[in-house]
Amino acid sequence: MNNDDDKHPRHGFFYRNGLTLTFLLLLILSLGGQAYTGWLEHNEELSEKGGAAISFLPYLVSNHFLEATFENWESEFLQMVSFVCLTIWLRQKGSAESKDLDKPEEVDREPQPHPGAPWPVKKGGLILALYKRSLSLVFLLLFMVSFVLHFKGSRGDYNVEQRAMHKPSASVGEYLLNKRFWFESFQNWQSEFMSVAAIVFLTIYLRQQGSSQSKPVDAPHSQTGE
Repeated sequence: MNNDDDKHPRHGFFYRNGLTLTFLLLLILSLGGQAYTGWLEHNEELSEKGGAAISFLPYLVSNHFLEATFENWESEFLQMVSFVCLTIWLRQKGSAESKDLDKPEEVDREPQPHPGAPWPVKKGGLILALYKRSLSLVFLLLFMVSFVLHFKGSRGDYNVEQRAMHKPSASVGEYLLNKRFWFESFQNWQSEFMSVAAIVFLTIYLRQQGSSQSKPVDAPHSQTGE
């Protein structure tokens, strides 16, 4: 079985990978902007509290940067694992993001070994069982890692503020019950769930010609799936 590279050898590297590369570039630019402005803000806060400013590189491993970065990544990965898993069982009539209400989908069929299949499909057994769920498992793992790093950064930053005010530091157990940490989490989680609800609902009635996330422009509102 021929793969896409065999069928379309004329396609260059960027053409084949443009979506990923563009979003990685946007990530790097945004993260750089966040790091720089966060560093300036953090040093301003330190100055107001009578502390010494820190240079840019140490800021990149500071609790302030850790908290700001991973509280957002945590919510993004929670959004993705929720979306991937809930679209297995739940439907939305007319949405481009939903499986058909009645017809079986290609994605639901049992994988069959063939020459072009990924190696876990050919291997079978436990390897295949894990591979069949690998997307949700990896998103779940990334969410858990981001959650822990967000917690670590948030607690560390909180304890710096506590010590500056000559108050006791919070232990891991105490900070798990701290309203600040959960406020940081919930304010990001709710925005991710809102954005998913928006694209699920709006793709029923609205279109974007050329996008894989939209139904064809002339498709009826009741048509479900891309």
